Amino acid sequence: MKVSQIVFSPTGGTEKIAEVITGAWGLPVTKIDLSDAETDYSSIRLKKDDIAVIAVPSYGGRVPGLAVQRISGIHGDHTPCVIVCVYGNRAYEDTLVELNDVAVQNGFQVIAAIAAVAEHSIMHQYAAGRPDTEDKSELYSFAKEILEKINSDPAKFPALQIPGNRPYKKAGGAGLVPKAGSGCINCGLCAKQCPAQAISKENLKAADSKKCISCMRCVVRCPHSARKVNGAMVSAAALAMKKVCFVRKGNEIYI
Repeated sequence: MKVSQIVFSPTGGTEKIAEVITGAWGLPVTKIDLSDAETDYSSIRLKKDDIAVIAVPSYGGRVPGLAVQRISGIHGDHTPCVIVCVYGNRAYEDTLVELNDVAVQNGFQVIAAIAAVAEHSIMHQYAAGRPDTEDKSELYSFAKEILEKINSDPAKFPALQIPGNRPYKKAGGAGLVPKAGSGCINCGLCAKQCPAQAISKENLKAADSKKCISCMRCVVRCPHSARKVNGAMVSAAALAMKKVCFVRKGNEIYI
């Protein structure tokens, strides 16, 4: 039995959550990075005796469209699957139920679902430092509970009751598009690593607003901290979200 860790994690928070879960099992792990624009996802086939962990961030209460597109190229063979959505302490809304539907449509048998909190990728004051020690301990316990279920009879797994709405809420567009300032040395790393290929190698200073998904990978990965988003817009958004993000939210499991 081996684990396929299928993760869309432009800034690393979702990957941290997935690592805790798969690390608790002590099994061989194959990593599939959904942020890699060069991978041929349609060539990936998982077996019935594998375990899949599909983890994505929640973007405005939905699965990022780019992640949906790439997950849809991966095929399971009734492969037991754990779906994970990671959000920045606001709300995950329809993310889990949408991820469940995408996984099932592509041959996976969803046996557990987790909603977990990680530091917000844009407004870092919300869920700062998470997943922290308390989160990791809780996620480890979730993972052990899930492994017990996997080792039981898969034929008896009932359909999960996962929160969310169908039809899903309307997906938002890219609200914040990072741009490069005077510190940019034209190294091209941002263009190379952009999951959406929204940055042209010929024009590294800006990004294509029609392609950009506001994932903030270019901001996080720039070695010279040259890429930034509009500070006034971030401050306004943070103020608007303060009431719903102020109280610490916990991790949840559906099994």
